[in-house]
Amino acid sequence: MTLPIESVLPELTAALVAQGRAVLMAPPGAGKTTRVPLALLPVIKGRIVMLEPRRLAARASAERMAETLGEAVGETVGYRIRGEAVPGRRIEVVTEGILTRMLQSDPELPGIGCVIFDEFHERSLNADLGLALTWESRAALRPDLVVLVMSATLDAEPVAALLDAAPVIRSEGRAFPVETRWLDRPLPAGARLIPEAARLVREAEAATRETGGTILTFLPGEGEIRRVAAMIDVDAEIVPLFGAMDFKAQRAAMQPARGRRRIVLATSIAETSLTIPDVKVVVDAGRARRARFDPGSGMSRLVTERVSRAEAEQRRGRAGRVAPGICYRMWAKAEEGALPAFAPPEIAVADLAGLALELANWGSDGSELAFLTPPPESALCEARSLLRDLGALDRDERITPHGRALAGLPLHPRLAHMLVVAGRDAAELAALMGERDPLTGAPADITPRLRAIRDLKGYEARHPWPVNAGALHRIRDEAKRLRRMAPEGKGLSVGAAAALAYPDRIGARRRGDQPRYVLSGGKGAILRDGDPLANARFIVATDLDGDAREACIRMASAIDETEIRSLFGDMIETVEVVEWSRRDNRVIARCQERLGSVLLSDRALDDPDPEAMARAAFDGLRALGLYWTAGAARLRARIALIAELGPVDDESLLADPEWLLPYLLGVRTAADLRGLDLSEALKAKIGWSGQQRLDQAAPAHFVTPLGRKVPIDYDHETPSIELKLQELFGLARHPVVGGRALRISMLSPGGKPIAVTTDLPGFWTGGYAEVRKDMRGRYPRHPWPENPLEADPTTRAKPRGT
Repeated sequence: MTLPIESVLPELTAALVAQGRAVLMAPPGAGKTTRVPLALLPVIKGRIVMLEPRRLAARASAERMAETLGEAVGETVGYRIRGEAVPGRRIEVVTEGILTRMLQSDPELPGIGCVIFDEFHERSLNADLGLALTWESRAALRPDLVVLVMSATLDAEPVAALLDAAPVIRSEGRAFPVETRWLDRPLPAGARLIPEAARLVREAEAATRETGGTILTFLPGEGEIRRVAAMIDVDAEIVPLFGAMDFKAQRAAMQPARGRRRIVLATSIAETSLTIPDVKVVVDAGRARRARFDPGSGMSRLVTERVSRAEAEQRRGRAGRVAPGICYRMWAKAEEGALPAFAPPEIAVADLAGLALELANWGSDGSELAFLTPPPESALCEARSLLRDLGALDRDERITPHGRALAGLPLHPRLAHMLVVAGRDAAELAALMGERDPLTGAPADITPRLRAIRDLKGYEARHPWPVNAGALHRIRDEAKRLRRMAPEGKGLSVGAAAALAYPDRIGARRRGDQPRYVLSGGKGAILRDGDPLANARFIVATDLDGDAREACIRMASAIDETEIRSLFGDMIETVEVVEWSRRDNRVIARCQERLGSVLLSDRALDDPDPEAMARAAFDGLRALGLYWTAGAARLRARIALIAELGPVDDESLLADPEWLLPYLLGVRTAADLRGLDLSEALKAKIGWSGQQRLDQAAPAHFVTPLGRKVPIDYDHETPSIELKLQELFGLARHPVVGGRALRISMLSPGGKPIAVTTDLPGFWTGGYAEVRKDMRGRYPRHPWPENPLEADPTTRAKPRGT
């Protein structure tokens, strides 16, 4: 069959011969993966290396090209993936990490004439790194190296610009048209993915029964695939396809149907590079599962998100490879515009520890390399911090000999560090932590999983949890391979070995009934209720769900304090902790040993620093609030009237402890703080000159004609005093403070308010007569002269009988 790509092969070949670089855009089903490398054989000197993002695609494309040549794999065409290699003389299809190893081993890539980056639109981290290193190698060492980037749904222009204005070759059109069918209306809020996807598959099967052909359904992950399969009750063969499957099962999914119609339920593994026979119908549930890394927590988690428009187009194209097709989309047409144009590149959202290690091994910080999307600096800094903790980088962020050993292993730097330090005894553990959990529903403890890996029959006799045979088989194969690469074993426990990989996830149990842990990296984590590990004082959490607030521990191992001290003695800090305890409502002073946030020992501090104690007491005030005695409150109100003396509101006073520290020496408890009089501290805060200014502008007292001091209340808008009316006799001028008239509340002889004024002369000539008339009968023994200005002030009553 003639494929659309063939019409542009002469143009592509000519561009590569003339310029040594190109970007090829070809829609899904055009045939670029299997036709382009073969077309380049006559014009490329040396071997052609083509990168594929997945192992299944690498094998399948190599087999298809060999079949086209009428040969077996291993003659002209071969492949190399993790743990398996079938070399070819001229073409080698490799997974993306393999190219990085080749470049790190010899940047000149001897014997290689062309490097092809297939399905570059997937923007995997390894593909971005591989292209950056290849391009630098070409610029510095191999100007004759041909570089070709191929994609179906990539924005080609930025890639072409990255490759020094490389020519862009486009293959237009699909082999066959594809009709798109959307939902009539968006799914209601709260609609569940699984039943809706199963319903749409059944609908598509019924509507296309006469047309026939395989139905390819895209779902986010294995769990969804299994649950949807259980809900499809149609006369068809239901075939799962996902990355964690055994390769034989994956190949079986790509074989032609045997009589009955097929429904293939697949993850995004089926979006590109794979030919599933006779697909005429695609059902797209519109979801993709991606890893998201949080640099702050050092944890990745899988999230299910809406697909991008580019991914939806890739999936749609699967229906038009062999005949006109139909694509059912599980969203309304009106929702299409809200989909992102492209999925985020992995380099922007992934754990960058491996990238940081590769860059250091290359001798670069990455800034001068040709990255289509530069790695985020914050995530890169976090990754380098981890590598320093692992001993892979020195303080100047240069790679160490230990780091080179880690870079040579096909593992995440954490697991590589564990394998190098712990030795081959940790091979099964490294393989387990790099793979999906082989047990379903098991508690967090790693031990049963290791038992199943080492002795499945013995495990099954003792434990009830179902085993994922495919995952177990992959773990065993990987463990065998890792044992061959590892040094002699060191006899470490499972927990100690796991701690080497995750020094930031050593957890100490918090107080309380629930199994909550604080991790050495500072985050919180929790075990499920009833988990057998719940009573362990220390654990190492190797798998968490990534929740930002409190992660759920999915896999862990116990570790004892002796092992922690033995492995991380140089990282354990002895610190003096002087702080306010909200729980105890007092200052505590402790001497503690800590590994990060994990507390190993805690004892009373014999001779705490007095200033530190005072600062901790001030933190207590921040927690409890300032306590104001009546005198201190009046003083603060006076100071507040004078702007140049500074703010004295609670927020301002609690922002800076320096004014109060000398008065907190010896203060320890909440009761001590409540008994604290802040008056002297406020006076010291404003200083001697401030006190002089204060006494002039806002005096503390009004002196009555009798010489008695009456406190002035500054808590109100107008300064106020209270005193008995008779004490004001003879006062012709109204009292003034700071240029403002005092508000005088005049009291009866019994102490009850009888008049308020800010104009005393006016009161004497006006309102006083009414007060006198009303009061003289009630208080006949007290003076009520007709002319108060001529009377002497007094606080006494007349003697009885006068």
